[in-house]
Amino acid sequence: MHMGKTGGSAVKALLSRYPVTERYAIIPQPHSFCLRDVPIGEKAVFFLRDPVSRFVSGFYSRKRQGRPRHFAPWSDEEALAFSRFETPNELGLALSSGNTERRDQARQAMRAIKHVCSTCSDWFEDEAYFTSRWEDILFVGFQETLDLDMDRLKKILGLPDEARLPSDEVIAHRNPAGLDRRLDEQAVQNLQEWYRDDYAFIRLCHALLDTRVSERVKSG
Repeated sequence: MHMGKTGGSAVKALLSRYPVTERYAIIPQPHSFCLRDVPIGEKAVFFLRDPVSRFVSGFYSRKRQGRPRHFAPWSDEEALAFSRFETPNELGLALSSGNTERRDQARQAMRAIKHVCSTCSDWFEDEAYFTSRWEDILFVGFQETLDLDMDRLKKILGLPDEARLPSDEVIAHRNPAGLDRRLDEQAVQNLQEWYRDDYAFIRLCHALLDTRVSERVKSG
């Protein structure tokens, strides 16, 4: 499963080279594929990312309309949003602006910009449904520890040691260096509040993963 701006393009580029292993048939899916699309009893793999960091990455990815790997033109609403907000910091700060019109513009932009507007619930629904499917979750990784988690996933899937994530920035669909990723403290607070449900979902994943590890230790 590929939640946008979580390192999924790099992971899929690697996995697409190994469609079948001794243990699994691996089927990388598009952004639109969600947990409910996974048949009961089959296994899902996905990566997550700190929501504020994902916001910054998503903002700039859409600002350049997905280039150079893709070209997805702005919607009318996205074009309006980028005419009003030059940087992620401007947008994050405007969420608590004392100017009602500016604050409303920020909220409109947050709901209009692809990746920025998407949340964990788009892929995993709510806590009840996700926990009901936990046995079908083979692996949860995190963009912040992508290389380490990918090494763990390789062992689970039975991939060869020489399998490596792509280093090419275009293939991995990374934002270029030199972008203004700075966020003021107020912007961070505003964004953490905006994505509070995503933070709760990530905490849930960590808790479930911790329980899984504890159960494996107890069972030997």
